[in-house]
Amino acid sequence: MIYISHRGNLNGPDKERENSPSYIMEALDRGFHVEVDVWFVNGEFWLGHDEPQYKTDYKLLVNEKLWCHAKNLSAILEMKKYVIHYFWHENDRISLTSKNYVWAYPGNQPIIGSIAVLPELYNDDISQCKGICSDFIERHSKS
Repeated sequence: MIYISHRGNLNGPDKERENSPSYIMEALDRGFHVEVDVWFVNGEFWLGHDEPQYKTDYKLLVNEKLWCHAKNLSAILEMKKYVIHYFWHENDRISLTSKNYVWAYPGNQPIIGSIAVLPELYNDDISQCKGICSDFIERHSKS
């Protein structure tokens, strides 16, 4: 099972720290993969959910344990130039990542071999999933 921290969260949402480089590194240092929200604006990479907040560069994003959610079209086009694991979705039930994982929006499980996103929201059946992306990833990793 792949355990993916949603925006760096380990034990619940922390809106003040989500997507910040230090928060992401904490989750990585604990052995988790991390989903991050990535923007590309004015020739630079940024992290942040609703808007670009934390300037970064591709060197952070090429980490094999990051799952980069492109938040604007420029981000996906720029990430394609590097060995960055990325995906895009808006209102889609599922999305295919650049490494061919099925990224399943909450409430769409069970899908064999998929990544279940925020399964706690709908009490999704994750028994056949390849991975879980959650704000409560420590809880999932211990169950």
